[in-house]
Parts: sequence; structure tokens; C-alpha cells
Amino acid sequence: MTENGTDNETWTAAGTEVVVVGAGPAGLALACELALAGIDTLVLERLPRRVEQVKGGAIQPRTAELLELRGLLEPVLRRTAPGDPVGGHFAALPVPLDCTPWQTRHPFPIVLPQWEIEEVLEKRAIALGARILRGTAVRAVDQDEDGVVVTADGLQVRARHLVACDGAHSTVRRLLGLPFPGRPGTHRAVLADIRLSAVSPLVPQKLGHMSTLIRRAEGHWAVLAPLGGDRYRFTFGRTDRTDGTDRTDRTDQEDASRDSPVTREEIAEVLRSVYGEETALGAVDNSSRFTDATRQLEQYRTGRVLFAGDAAHVHPPLGAQGLNLGIQDAFNLGWKLAATVRGHAPHGLLDSYHAERHPVGAQVLHHTSAQRVLADPNPSEDVAALRDIVTDLLRLPDANRHLAGLMSGLSLHYPPQDGRPRHHPLTGRRVPDTELTLGTGTVRLSALFAAGHAVLLDLAGAVPVGLPLPPQVDLVRATCTDGLAAAAVLIRPDGYVRWATDGTPADADSLLAAIADHLVRLP
Repeated sequence: MTENGTDNETWTAAGTEVVVVGAGPAGLALACELALAGIDTLVLERLPRRVEQVKGGAIQPRTAELLELRGLLEPVLRRTAPGDPVGGHFAALPVPLDCTPWQTRHPFPIVLPQWEIEEVLEKRAIALGARILRGTAVRAVDQDEDGVVVTADGLQVRARHLVACDGAHSTVRRLLGLPFPGRPGTHRAVLADIRLSAVSPLVPQKLGHMSTLIRRAEGHWAVLAPLGGDRYRFTFGRTDRTDGTDRTDRTDQEDASRDSPVTREEIAEVLRSVYGEETALGAVDNSSRFTDATRQLEQYRTGRVLFAGDAAHVHPPLGAQGLNLGIQDAFNLGWKLAATVRGHAPHGLLDSYHAERHPVGAQVLHHTSAQRVLADPNPSEDVAALRDIVTDLLRLPDANRHLAGLMSGLSLHYPPQDGRPRHHPLTGRRVPDTELTLGTGTVRLSALFAAGHAVLLDLAGAVPVGLPLPPQVDLVRATCTDGLAAAAVLIRPDGYVRWATDGTPADADSLLAAIADHLVRLP
């Protein structure tokens, strides 16, 4: 039974508007976005209950900004443990990434177990009307021109669209026979949430920069991150590795050892080897194995089935990227899919999800592959020299700013896809969460997006009075002391600029064309 009281043994449905497969961060964030737009949304999750494992335990600055647009950041922050903020990292090199030049209110990653992030998202999704069925594995997916039929444990449901957010070993992807090209893993490692009954001086007492948490000894590398009290997140592997010469296109079968159980003895042995005999394992809350495989779907949309999160892309777990990439997929897709279901999406809007997010995923795969070389637990002499050079580069402000923007997501922008030669410099870029002055007082920009609408921000009286706008676009007239380098800005529901002008009055025709071509069809 789910938290909203739906019993999947007795519940059946003739139809729904969207089925989301997978109740991880990407699937739940998407359910929030769709339900906020009034879309009838059903989430199917194979597991009977949430796995309370730390997993992807960091929210990057841009993801924090997106959550704040919907009022989801505050409940997340209430769950974080107190502590000094720590800068992000690139390949665990010993130079913190500085995000302050990117004008963000959240310049540091927010450390929080993945299951707690999921709990916040699930609570909001249910409050907005989404239905979540756990213990419901998808068995078949059939689609036609009008919709998708999903057969799962205890039900068969027809939907307008299906979104697969069911992880790296996606059942939906397998059922549709879609290849998942890329590179198989060459490193294998273990992730475990553990409790220690005794600790040596080698065990860290508080979270610090990633570079300070890595230890190597007796053929092992390990990261032991304190979570409070006797709880730790323990990641480890061997400093030797497979040679990686087998590059055949294996997918779910590429790591037969991936599903082998992690034993208590295995964890205890590595703890003793790396952190000394005084370090004693008290309990293992949960554990799993993972690899550094790198793969990406060629198309994020197949007819009426779309893919997001790890179902669309996997990469080495370096720099806290995976959870964030999936949530950002959801924020890009949610408003576009809602507009499509409601029948007021411009032609090609849903296809722009792949056009915008596939290059972003490819970029993450690219830079995590680079990090994989630099973070090699058993580096060659050449790699060690390269690490020294890149570390020196990271101490240069411009280089640090570049990689900070890349790893945090703050530098992400969506170049215009329409091929027009002239666009305002702000087009496609995020807008910092600046403070605005309205007739009723001051408000932060992020507060204007709680409804999930686009926002037309008039900062200089540039938007003509009486301009006919669709209900999905909120007109806000305000002033801004920080300045946004524009007289008026049209901002998408996911916080990226669709149109901007320096002119007063604004060119109403170009504004309405931007709305009609890229947001919502006009009457």
C-alpha cells in the first residue's frame, strides 16, 4: 500500500494521462511537475518500499535553485545535518570549487541522503494528486499512435504517455528493445551505509572536502563519510582493476558480479585494512555494488514513451552528478509534457526535451570520463603528473569558475533551436534569484514560479498594457535593484530565459511569437 492509501492488489484503472515508471528522484520530481499542472499522473514502482540508502547524497547548486522554484528546497533543508558548508570537487582534486561568481544563493552542495530527498518529493507529489503504487513491476509496454498500454502487477492501464525513470537497468528500455550504447564498467566498487562501534584516529569525525576523505591502503581505496552519531557512508574498491579491454556492447549482463551480495566480512576487512584494527563494524544498514559504466540512449523519446534519469544515461559516480541530472531532466520535461497532454503545446515542444537534455547528458558523460582518469585509485606516473597540472589550473579563478559552473549546473544554458541569427544575450540562460520590488513589497524571483507557469517579468514598463497573454504565462511588473540587463524577460517554468528585450516599449510581435513558438499556442 502506498502512502496515499492506494492498494495495488485491488486498484485498477481504465486510463490515466501519464504513467511514470520509477519512484526515484527523477520519477518523483516529474510526478510533482505533472501533478502541479493538473495532469492525472500514476507512478509505478517495482520495489515495495523505499530503500533508505544514502546513494546520491548531494544536491548541486542548480538543482537547489530548481527545487526552490517550487517551494521544495525548504523541506529538504530542514532535513540536513548542521555543519560547515564544503565546496564541490572535480575528480576529488584538492581544490574546492567556488560557485559564488555564478550569483547563486546556494553556492555549496547540500548533503542529504537520497531517500530523504525522495521522501520530500513523494510527499509533495501525493499532496498535488499524483498516485504512487509500490510493489508494482511493469511486465509489458505496448504503444500506438494514441497512447501507451502498460501491463504491471495487478493492473493494466492506458495512458497518453509513459515516462521511464526506472534506472540504469530500465525494464521499459529492455521491453522496447532499445540499445544502450556506451562503455561497460572497468572499475567495481561497493557503497554501504554502516554503523561503527569503535573508531581509530584515522576515521574522519566530520564531513570535509572530498579530497580529504579518500584513503588508500593494502590494495584498497575507501571514502568514509560521517553522517552523524555512529552512522557512516562507506564507499570502497580495489586499487587494481580489470584491464577494460572488452568493449562489446553488453548492458544488463555486463557485470555478473554486480548483484552478488556484499558481505559483512567484506566490509569489515576493508575497514580494518584502511582505517586500522581499532575500527570495528557495528551494523550494515544496506549495501550495493556499482560500476563506472558510461552509456546514453540515442533518443530520449520513442513515440509516446520518454526516458529520464538513469534510464536515459549512466556515468561514473564522480562529482555528485547523477541525482541532479535526473531531477533537471524532470524539470525540463514536466512542463513540456503537461502542455502536450493538455493540447496547447506548440509543434515540436515535446521533441525539444531530447534536443536540450541529450547534449547535457552527453556533457556529463564526457566530464565524468575525464574525472575517471584523474581519480584513478592507482594512477600511472603520467596520470599523477596530469593531476598536478589540473590541480594548479583549478587554483586559477577563471578555470575554477568554469569547472564550478560545469559541476554545479549553474553554467548550463539551452541555445535557441530555431536557427534565428539574433537573440538577446540572456536567451537560454538561467536567471539568478534576485530580489524584486513590487507594488506590494519585495519578493524573490524564485517565489514567482510556485504555480509552475512561465513568468513575463516587466522591469521597465516595457510590456504594453492589455497585451493578450495565455493563462500559462504570469505577467509581473517589478523593479530590480540588482539589474537583469534587460527591460523585460520571458522566463520558462524551469527558470531559463525564452525571450528578452532591452527596448521600451517591447516588440509585442516578437514576444507573442516567442510564446506561441516555444511555450504555449495562443488562441
